[in-house]
Amino acid sequence: MITIVIAEAALETVPHDLLDHPSVTRTAERRGKKPEQTLLDISYHYAAMKNMRDWGRRGRPDITYLTLLNLLERPINKERQLRVYVHTARDLIIEIDPGINLPRNYSRFVGLIEQLFEINRIPPSGLPLMVLKKGRLSDLVNNVEHSKVAFLTEAGRTPKGDYYAEAVKGNPLFVIGGFQRGEFYGADLELADEKISLYRSPLDAWVVASMLSHELERALGII
Repeated sequence: MITIVIAEAALETVPHDLLDHPSVTRTAERRGKKPEQTLLDISYHYAAMKNMRDWGRRGRPDITYLTLLNLLERPINKERQLRVYVHTARDLIIEIDPGINLPRNYSRFVGLIEQLFEINRIPPSGLPLMVLKKGRLSDLVNNVEHSKVAFLTEAGRTPKGDYYAEAVKGNPLFVIGGFQRGEFYGADLELADEKISLYRSPLDAWVVASMLSHELERALGII
């Protein structure tokens, strides 16, 4: 079983200190929601966010959406060889059922995640397809069976030869950054057994997810 974690994801509801900002209240009003029930999104909330600490790493729910689509629709997931988790930059963990049918419409995805942040599970009753819990990346890594932890970072080494063929003989855990720029936080990077890079320049998280999945599918003989 392969585990892929989208880590430090720029996925959160609007912070308390921004709830009264006009850009936040206007967006919430248009959607018929309370400001605290909406996701922070730099596309709409830049004026409110620009003075925040680490604002350049926050307010990008689209990164998680596109990366999840690339992972959950891959053959490796359809063959039940993959587990996917999301760890947010605010230290929340989303557990995802591999059989979930993620909305193809981004607005519907936003509504789904806003509901998840409100009630901690999707759907509200029955077998959960998504569960939200408090937890650091270290908590997630320590509670998931794995043979090694590999972080995908441009500062890593390029895998050579039979790297993926050897990796899938165990239960590797791969970590992809869910933020728009920069590097993983130091405390999280310390969890890495190794750091690997798929390309010499930075790539979007969803591209990394697709490239990594392709290599793993080949190594597993799925494609």
